[in-house]
Amino acid sequence: MKLQLRVWRQKNSQATGAFVDYEADDVSPDMSFLEMLDELNESLVVAGDEPVAFDHDCREGICGSCSLMINGTAHGPHRATATCQLHMRSFKDGDQVTIEPWRAAAFPVLKDLVVDRSPLDSVIQAGGFISVNTGSAPDANLMPIGKPDADRAMDAAECIGCGACVAQCPNGAGQLFTAAKIAQLAILPQGGPERLARVERMVATMEQHFGSCSNFTECEAACPKEISVDFIAQMNREYLRAVVTRREVD
Repeated sequence: MKLQLRVWRQKNSQATGAFVDYEADDVSPDMSFLEMLDELNESLVVAGDEPVAFDHDCREGICGSCSLMINGTAHGPHRATATCQLHMRSFKDGDQVTIEPWRAAAFPVLKDLVVDRSPLDSVIQAGGFISVNTGSAPDANLMPIGKPDADRAMDAAECIGCGACVAQCPNGAGQLFTAAKIAQLAILPQGGPERLARVERMVATMEQHFGSCSNFTECEAACPKEISVDFIAQMNREYLRAVVTRREVD
């Protein structure tokens, strides 16, 4: 099939970007979206033009680097699908497809479809880890964890840090990402010793980079791993508990 592509091209972070129109001929319905971009880039190289820069790595919906706005929707038209998992059979012959980088103040464009997502790393660096020395790994059965807690922690840990929640949010909020990273440690006993300090540090860092949550819940709709907004409510409770506890101690 043949597609009309409108691709955002931007030489660098200081340059002014613009949409450029391309024709993609002979697109197989069985191609993934990234394979289609690979084909486009091969044709551009043959023609002596500069290929379109875009992020990718695992191409299995695991790493989260394939971050694109496709026809105005983060990762494209399907729920629970990363861009690398989106196949061209989702489009019809003759369709116009608009391809943009993440659109969020926290994610400045570096080149073409590549953005700087380091604010997500800053949130993790603020507390998304366990620093307590627990010695060597214990036997799995020595620390019993109820299945509901284990399942919920795994639900939070599914977050791949792609930033779709931020890009889709009208406010550019980072609450869903931050809440998932807080919850995956707070729910389990290993994260208990640093639980209160962790949530304060991570929320403070989040507020430096991202907008405020207004409960639009577009973050959940755009998330390729369907992380629930319930984790945001849990983060708010964790944060309130941490602030109140610190004031009582002070």
